[in-house]
Amino acid sequence: MRIIRANEILELTRRLILDAEFNIGVDIRAALEAALRRETTAPARLALEQILENQRIASEERTPMCQDTGMIIVFAELGQDVHIESDAAGGFEDAVQAGARAAFRGGYLRASVVDDPLFDRTNTRDNSPAVIHTRVVDGDRLRLVVIPKGFGSENMSAVRMFPPSAGRDGVADFIVDTVRRAGSKPCPPTIVGVGVGGTFEQCAMIAKMETARRVGSVNPDMRYAKLEEECLERINALGIGPAGYGGATTSLAVHIGHAPTHIAGMPTAVNIACHASRHAEGSI
Repeated sequence: MRIIRANEILELTRRLILDAEFNIGVDIRAALEAALRRETTAPARLALEQILENQRIASEERTPMCQDTGMIIVFAELGQDVHIESDAAGGFEDAVQAGARAAFRGGYLRASVVDDPLFDRTNTRDNSPAVIHTRVVDGDRLRLVVIPKGFGSENMSAVRMFPPSAGRDGVADFIVDTVRRAGSKPCPPTIVGVGVGGTFEQCAMIAKMETARRVGSVNPDMRYAKLEEECLERINALGIGPAGYGGATTSLAVHIGHAPTHIAGMPTAVNIACHASRHAEGSI
């Protein structure tokens, strides 16, 4: 049995959020630079140059790369041989929430969360609460993946409860049409996360996690890898382009995850991330 103190979890959460807010991944930067080399139209090139310059400034000055600093989503993998020792930070979820609050206050990040979605809509003033998804896994470590999700892209996401007869073509058309309808709103070039299978809520969680997959990685199932490639080609043929100015790059990647599902259904979710696709991960 390994003991992890709650305060360690608080500090890891705080650090990961600030890292995600101020720095893009090397994979995303490489993909944006490659997109810039491919672009031939002046407006698209200018948009990509400004995106890269904005991200350079954010990293060097440790300032948010976007005014929408997002709602915090945390995917946690908790080893079954870990014991969380409560301290001033509280228990596990208390510590994660405290870490999120500390990041937003200490990093001077914009608070965007409201306490009631329909009626009062009063700002919580510290961006709490974070949304936490926890899985118990083998081992004696805690792994966190933190995703600050802005709602310009989140609002463009969609779930469709397909019958199995929709097949591969129905899923592909849904992915491409979701991006087409989104247009410039999710701040392209985007990362398109897709979840196929599971249940109504599971496919959406898979799609969200797929936005954090390394750009340039290949799906281990070659059938899905081919579908990702096909959808990306069709999306980039839409001509929406960086920031909606037209061009060759509407999305940097399409990432598809899948799970077993019921014989009567084929749930499919599309979760779109902006060009920064902010996320960070770490372990204790």
